[in-house]
Amino acid sequence: MSMKHPIIAVTGSSGAGTTTVKHTFEAIFHRENVNAAIVEGDSFHRYTRDEMKREIEQAEAQNKRGISHFGPESNKLDLLEQLFRSYGDSATGRRRYYIHDEAQAVQTGLPMGSFTEWEDLPVGTDCLFYEGLHGAVVTEEVDVARHVDLLIGVVPTINLEWIQKLHRDTRVRGYSKEAVQDTVLRRMHDYVHFIVPQFSRTHINFQRVPVVDTSNPFSARDVPTLEESMVVIRFKDPRGVDFPYLLRMLHDSFMSRANTIVVPGGRLDLAMQLILTPLIWKLMERRRQWV
Repeated sequence: MSMKHPIIAVTGSSGAGTTTVKHTFEAIFHRENVNAAIVEGDSFHRYTRDEMKREIEQAEAQNKRGISHFGPESNKLDLLEQLFRSYGDSATGRRRYYIHDEAQAVQTGLPMGSFTEWEDLPVGTDCLFYEGLHGAVVTEEVDVARHVDLLIGVVPTINLEWIQKLHRDTRVRGYSKEAVQDTVLRRMHDYVHFIVPQFSRTHINFQRVPVVDTSNPFSARDVPTLEESMVVIRFKDPRGVDFPYLLRMLHDSFMSRANTIVVPGGRLDLAMQLILTPLIWKLMERRRQWV
């Protein structure tokens, strides 16, 4: 952790909704005049899309479980920890971008599923913001979580997570339903061992729970809307959290435990704004005291 160069990380699995939370943070940064260096977790994948496909095919041809983006074998977690350490020490580091879709491919002139070249972070930023799979990961080789000043987990219930992934990957990225199902199954070991444990290290978790039937996520015609959901917000340390204020501001919310507030899904953005803005103020004030 760093007083002078704070790091904020939003972590969650594929299809969890971390991009939505990223947009909320970007809105807060803009409103509060915070200059953040943005880092995408997918940029630390070890393989391009074509290389990943070949690695999986070779493993399965030998009756082995193919690697997944959730596990350490297919990610440069050492470089991610190196970036966090470097930024915390001196606000420096290197980043690149992963080309997700055709629009990005046209913009960069690079094929989908590839990477841009590594580049230096901008000079003079106020904080580092990471969004991806491994913001709180700990393995025998790396401890990424220990460098982060504010850790946010985005954790929808598992069936909702699968529905969101299925709809995104089939409608936006062009995969078949069967291919997405195979990916879910192949990732399960790494999901249990490397994704789930992170949510015990996060400072705040936002877990969306649908209140409609999602019992068969692979036959769901639509993604449940925010209005068809509740959001469980868990604080690792509830000291200093003004729960009476949140309950007044977030109508129809309630406390389910001493460190947990449940909010109607339609008020998720407002809840994040109310909860996260003071935390960013605190990080920026602490930073100013050290500059």
